[in-house]
Amino acid sequence: MSIRGQEQVQKKYDPLDATLKFVKRRDDLDPLCSDDDDEDCLRAEMSCGHAVTPDSLTRWCRSQLDEGNYKFRCCAVVEGTKLCNRQWSYQEVRRLADLSVEEMQYFEETIARLAAAEYCEVQPCPQCRTSVERKDLSNLCVKCTICTADQNKTYQFCWQCQKQWKGAGPRSDRCNNDGCINKDLQLLQTCKLISLPEVEGVTACPSVRACPTCGMRVEHSQEYCKNIRCPRCQVEFCFVCLKLKRECCKTSSPYKICPSGVAPRQTSIPVWQRK
Repeated sequence: MSIRGQEQVQKKYDPLDATLKFVKRRDDLDPLCSDDDDEDCLRAEMSCGHAVTPDSLTRWCRSQLDEGNYKFRCCAVVEGTKLCNRQWSYQEVRRLADLSVEEMQYFEETIARLAAAEYCEVQPCPQCRTSVERKDLSNLCVKCTICTADQNKTYQFCWQCQKQWKGAGPRSDRCNNDGCINKDLQLLQTCKLISLPEVEGVTACPSVRACPTCGMRVEHSQEYCKNIRCPRCQVEFCFVCLKLKRECCKTSSPYKICPSGVAPRQTSIPVWQRK
């Protein structure tokens, strides 16, 4: 059974664990927690100075993984609405979240997958299932070295439709196989329109956008301002006009529609030029 399907048992710190610094104050990751400081509700101090319980730390870091973020940062409020944002190492999280063996496996596999996706594109070859990296992100025609060696002839497959390559290459849009379409691009062009209730003047904006920096598909929560941070490249941009946040903020407020209005549906997906 997955860790999501298990009945969760409340975690507790060992009061005799001398490697942890225990503090008598509220849980900074859980604003709804009580201020009860008895021994059944021990809090430990993270490297950033904020107090946590094993459960609150586990929940927060799990939510970050679910959102595609594998670099764990403290979400404690320090000044008004400003967040601490100090980064924690996985080793620190593993220890203070008191992760079980199954939780550690989930965390480590997810971290590895997200980190790999940030620095390279990897997919299994449709024929031999060996992991293949696509080094040229503008070319859908990818060679599998394992199948090429086994068959004594070049074996190429389409990164998009996951079938043996058909037609001339390289190509960035599609191969000649029937049904080879960019599903992300199709979604960008057919997704529903949404409003951003807290952004004045934005009543009909595409619900899905491609990050203008790396091309990752992102959605807006329909809460707070119009700017969002891409979970892959960590670049902030305006969901409405698709300009980088620093450019958009030169001419408009985060809570008002941009002078240029809502950018139309995207007809292409940017290729990430990693530095």
